[in-house]
Amino acid sequence: MKGFGTDEATLIRILSKPDPLQMALLRDTYSRRLGRNLEKDIESETRGYFEEALLNLVRGPLMSDVHNLHKGMKGLGTKESVLNDILLSRSNADINAIKRAYRETFKHELESDVRGELSLKTERHFSMVLAANRAEESAPINHQAIDSDVRDIYQATEGKVGTDQLVVCNILSTRSDAQIRAIAHAFQQKYHQTLEKVIEKEFSGHMQEALLVQVRGGTDRAMRDAMHLEDTMKGIGTKDSLLIQRVVSIHWNRAHLDQVKKAYRHRYNKDLISRVKGEVRGDVEKILVACLQ
Repeated sequence: MKGFGTDEATLIRILSKPDPLQMALLRDTYSRRLGRNLEKDIESETRGYFEEALLNLVRGPLMSDVHNLHKGMKGLGTKESVLNDILLSRSNADINAIKRAYRETFKHELESDVRGELSLKTERHFSMVLAANRAEESAPINHQAIDSDVRDIYQATEGKVGTDQLVVCNILSTRSDAQIRAIAHAFQQKYHQTLEKVIEKEFSGHMQEALLVQVRGGTDRAMRDAMHLEDTMKGIGTKDSLLIQRVVSIHWNRAHLDQVKKAYRHRYNKDLISRVKGEVRGDVEKILVACLQ
């Protein structure tokens, strides 16, 4: 980045490979050795979607979540997909870390900003999520609670006229992924239809999307993330910012990334990296491909 012009290839080679701890060390060492801020240097030297990708990498998982949340809520309209990606299916520790970092960075409470962007029952749903009251993944599956949850979900949806949305929201926002997986399996066994299909039939809009993220996060997280990547690329045009956020988020966990690539090939019968190459060009293509390799 020094002098005239920018060596994009070197930035891509170096910044696409560190894990979160290595990136934090790189950022701190850059500051200590050079007396400069790596994030600010990236902002001054690069532009557009390439800049977005590099900033998502340099900030690391937590701070990129915080900045993407803030960007998703400022200005006209709310980018619901960003809220879903970052806040749903997260551990209590993740949610509390995001809330704390958001407060320190923007001097606002995340809960109040989210409340200001959503309305009615969707607002209540996200308030449940931000309360960070999920059962921990380390806790054993409560088999007695599964039967009760399955019955409550059915009675709140298929088993009545209208839908008691908040019952479903509460269950999916407070149970662990393992518990949600067991609930989905028991629901299908008992009522001969998938929980996903019931949600698609009984809910609509942002509420439907959010609940599907939570169910799929419990039943098959890799397949959910593969579907999310395809959603940013299908149809006319590419949702570049969302594709960048999703690729960078997935790349931090290499074992999960491998599972996502396998799930993508299984569902769409094509290679994820080839698909990305067909959607973006130039330095953005190179940085995303480097993250996915």
